[in-house]
Amino acid sequence: MNTLHHDIFTIKDETMFNRIALDVFQYQYNNIPVYRQFVEQLNKIHPQHYSEIPFLPISFFKTHKICKENTPEDVLFMSSGTTGQIRSKHYVEDSSLYIRSFEQAYHLLIGGPKKQVILALLPNYIEQGNSSLVFMVDHLIKQSGDPLSGFLLNQPEEVLKRYEEAVIRGKEIVVFGVSYALLDLAEKGFSFQHARIIETGGMKGRREELSKSELHERLKTGMHVEYISSEYGMTELLSQAYSNKNGVFECPPWMKICIRDINDPFSYTADGKSGGINVIDLANINSCSFIATEDLGKKRGETFEILGRIDLSDLRGCNLLVQ
Repeated sequence: MNTLHHDIFTIKDETMFNRIALDVFQYQYNNIPVYRQFVEQLNKIHPQHYSEIPFLPISFFKTHKICKENTPEDVLFMSSGTTGQIRSKHYVEDSSLYIRSFEQAYHLLIGGPKKQVILALLPNYIEQGNSSLVFMVDHLIKQSGDPLSGFLLNQPEEVLKRYEEAVIRGKEIVVFGVSYALLDLAEKGFSFQHARIIETGGMKGRREELSKSELHERLKTGMHVEYISSEYGMTELLSQAYSNKNGVFECPPWMKICIRDINDPFSYTADGKSGGINVIDLANINSCSFIATEDLGKKRGETFEILGRIDLSDLRGCNLLVQ
């Protein structure tokens, strides 16, 4: 296990990814009872390539405990949701794996937090508790070590004040925000032209749903920025992808996106064709690394785009609709 933990974060190429993915599959088949039953029902016990590995529907995290037997969790993460929704639960055996995953991905795709002032507008996640996103951003804020960094709830003037102080000091500035909180801020007309804005999705029932393109246009106009970045992550995963400038997401080396055919979940679409998003997250070694999401997307090489939700899926906290 220690070797596997190390190898996951040293992946350099497709061959290495495939080998480690198959090792992780075997480990999870042997140790995660719910996943083993799922694989046996499909009779797909001996995959020869990661594309042949069965992907567990993400809804299982709402109805089953996806973890090893008789193993206490280090931390429990729960999805955000509106009133009456069943929240997904992710029993994380070892939070150090999560920390290593999001630290390395953030450094690779966003930058070093020690050089940054990080401002977080995530009110609903804090209100509901058990948020993996709050856990991550709180850790990054502490890593930044800057007194200007922090969570700000319904304090637009304070956000602007801290931003302007950070600009004067020549700091990089990152603003994490849920969609409706960023829109509230954008409508104040304040300029954040020197900040990187990272939207984490979701109106949470607070405002009308917008297409991703319309949301980004409103934010760009209101906040006077060139582009809006996005984070693609979820309670059920321990890794995140990020998009910059053009809405195209990149994954860290231990995470991969496969696009399944909507009408045949065991087939994959051609490059550039839309379908359901399957995620391989090898950092998720103690629960399930192979998850079929309810999101719609398409791949272009090793990058991907989010197109919205698959019809009839429950609305998720990170939902972004398309026109």
